[in-house]
Amino acid sequence: MKLGSILLAYVCLFCGSASAEPLRVDLELVLAVDVSYSMELDEQRLQRQGYVAAFLEPALIEAIENGPVGRIAVTYVEWGGSAVQVTPWTLIDGRGTASQYSELLRRQPIRRIAFTSISNTLAFTRRLFDYSPFEGSRRVIDISGDGPNNSGVPAPVARNSTVARGITIDGLPIMLKTHAASDSAAIPDLDAYYRECVIGGDGAFLVKVTDSGEFARAILRKLIIEISGLEISRLSPETVRAARFGEGYNCFIGEEIQERMIGR
Repeated sequence: MKLGSILLAYVCLFCGSASAEPLRVDLELVLAVDVSYSMELDEQRLQRQGYVAAFLEPALIEAIENGPVGRIAVTYVEWGGSAVQVTPWTLIDGRGTASQYSELLRRQPIRRIAFTSISNTLAFTRRLFDYSPFEGSRRVIDISGDGPNNSGVPAPVARNSTVARGITIDGLPIMLKTHAASDSAAIPDLDAYYRECVIGGDGAFLVKVTDSGEFARAILRKLIIEISGLEISRLSPETVRAARFGEGYNCFIGEEIQERMIGR
């Protein structure tokens, strides 16, 4: 039996009928990963490898095992203008299941999706919690991206609808210099955009990536924070920023850039 089938069968042991009691976990985590065309293929591979490697790291496994219940549930989504669930909800409770999940993720093909719709992605991912066979003490959407929303409703509308359901949104803004130089839709303060327009909820934070060599380290650090529920105030503000909503930021910048490009 193939690994993917084994894991899917393993997850479905907890699905049962609609009336079955969900399995308690410390965290239900959606990893929403940008695969839009503004992401170069080598950057997509580095990003994927970062997640594959993270689930093999002893520090991440220790964070899972040290939780009150000692297990989490995770699903992996890739997105552009639309979103695709790449892996089913999967239980991770130690080194064995983490290694299996890493291998399942490694085997998935690389895809690319046109446009950048943070709002469509948040709408898609928050619905995944409705079909999860798990019940987490916390529910988190971890969304990466290299540009502002340019399709669907404005990002703050989707953020507010998601946070209203008790779901936290954390961000991984990808701010590589190559993007700023070559992508007409890139903005120089993407971290500020994510902080003001995308992330939200209890304990929300972001970790930015400014160099392709930082992917693996940033991904691992972010996952450990999310799994552990660490207090962001105790961490370095240079790489980890808590949610901070203020007035005056233009959350429609992506839509305005798209409109100018269409009007040329």
